[in-house]
Amino acid sequence: MPLILGTNSIKDTGFNVANSLRFNRASSDNLSRTPSSAGNRRKFTISLWNKRSTLGEYQYILFAGASGSDFFAFYYANDDTLRVYSEVSGGTTKTNVVTNRLFRDVSAWYHIVLQIDSTHGNVNDRVRIYVNGVQESYSTASYPDQNYDYQVNNNVLHGVGRYLGGTPNHSQGGYFSEYLLLDGLDHNATFFGEFDEDSGIWKPKDVSGLTFGTNGFYLDFEDSSALGNDAAGSN
Repeated sequence: MPLILGTNSIKDTGFNVANSLRFNRASSDNLSRTPSSAGNRRKFTISLWNKRSTLGEYQYILFAGASGSDFFAFYYANDDTLRVYSEVSGGTTKTNVVTNRLFRDVSAWYHIVLQIDSTHGNVNDRVRIYVNGVQESYSTASYPDQNYDYQVNNNVLHGVGRYLGGTPNHSQGGYFSEYLLLDGLDHNATFFGEFDEDSGIWKPKDVSGLTFGTNGFYLDFEDSSALGNDAAGSN
């Protein structure tokens, strides 16, 4: 079963993050939902704090759709890069973005933001990944066509820490905290965190006042009886 744990390593003297959710590798823990209707499939933001505990394996942050059909995946690959990938039926790739940097520190909390806006006129700004407040550079960068509709915020199955293909791959024993999906908004990392004036360390901000949109959600993992409760109040 997933466990709620304190996240002391991402606390600061201002806003403190109260809880994290541990995904137990042995029992393939994950969260999932299917929105009742479609929201904005062209513009959205994912923000979360993540602590890895296993390296060299596929670990999914968000998967939407179905493998072999139209799908979206945001995940660590087995080479420990972060990747954004989407394709449509028939295996046509629509997005393939791979970070140059490898993420192999299992003692650290990473703050990860994925900012998507396929409506953007500048193709290079349609997919952006930030880690600890800094935009990543990419070894591979294949961006979507303008106004491409992703499966995120569509009325299809969405999995947190879960691969929705024929062979399940889950979070592989990592920790998630302050997990947000914003539907219809493309926010950069400064909406969710800031650099401490004294230490220069990236730290969390209070996100409770943000707008989450039709299918957006805020997982704060505070309710042990309902681990998938949406603290934003709608989903």
